[in-house]
Amino acid sequence: MIREVWKENFDDEMCRIHVLMFSHHVMVIDTEFPGFLRNTPRDAYEEQRYEDLKFNVDRMELIQLGFALCDERGEIGAVWQFNFSNFNPVTDVHVPASIQLLRKNGIDLEKNLQEGVDVCVFAEHLKRIMSVHHRLQWITFHGLYDLAYLLKMLSGKKELPDSLPQFAKTAGDVFGSVYDVKFMARYCDGLMGGELGLERLAKILDVERVGEAHQAGSDYLDVA
Repeated sequence: MIREVWKENFDDEMCRIHVLMFSHHVMVIDTEFPGFLRNTPRDAYEEQRYEDLKFNVDRMELIQLGFALCDERGEIGAVWQFNFSNFNPVTDVHVPASIQLLRKNGIDLEKNLQEGVDVCVFAEHLKRIMSVHHRLQWITFHGLYDLAYLLKMLSGKKELPDSLPQFAKTAGDVFGSVYDVKFMARYCDGLMGGELGLERLAKILDVERVGEAHQAGSDYLDVA
């Protein structure tokens, strides 16, 4: 079951996360955000990819964060979907097609705005929890944007570092061990050299989806 988190149950769920982290040290994350203002060509150099990522993340607000806590055997302890209040679909910059897709898949942006959690409040709670739990390992799927939005949040919504090496160092300092499933799939037989999306990977591995696609909670359950 995906635990939906809003302003009203935020404190209780953060306490639950803190307790569970004593036995479950693997955090699987996924985010939903308002699209890509700059689309990066597939053959772009790493520097260009990072410039585009920074341009996008610096200018847009996070809509949802989903994460699961697992133990070292891969057993899922619990799953959360945090709904944030900072994105206003009327006034904030976004890509209309991306917002249309999120609405189609069940994200109520107006409810988020009224009843969601402020990202700065979430960040302060998460930083306190991370200061206690030092053994966390992070798992993503094609997760550079996930890490970038989370890093922006934890920094108090400061702009991302100016260069990719600076970003990599900062992310390493904050998160420690990070594993990207899409990257690892490149080196696994039968997984198309990693050139596949999350939905396709789940089908190959015979993983059944729970919830809607393009919601952070359901997507990270597939990753987990």
